[in-house]
Amino acid sequence: MNKAQLIQAVVKTTGSRAQAADAVEAALDAILRAVAAGEVVSVTGFGSLTPEVRPARTARNPQTGEPVEIAERRVVKFRPGARFQDLVAGRRAMPESGNCIQKDPKTPKVARP
Repeated sequence: MNKAQLIQAVVKTTGSRAQAADAVEAALDAILRAVAAGEVVSVTGFGSLTPEVRPARTARNPQTGEPVEIAERRVVKFRPGARFQDLVAGRRAMPESGNCIQKDPKTPKVARP
């Protein structure tokens, strides 16, 4: 799924392509800015985006075998949430309609005699 397809999927909920495009753009922009600033972005049921620093290291050029210095760099790690993993692995049934990452309703407490 690309960005245009994501916007088209959101149109079904918002009703307007312009509103859907604005919503998707705003959400992605907020996520990108937060991760770039060093914050962890965690969406319950979906997953977490975490910025990490990979330290400098010495690697080898596979063609020549010579050592090559690789500089320190920042990367983004994604860790999918438990519900996301369960839906993809088939351990949880995908709902026919509605929001698939929404939490299950709490079970009502039973009064004790």
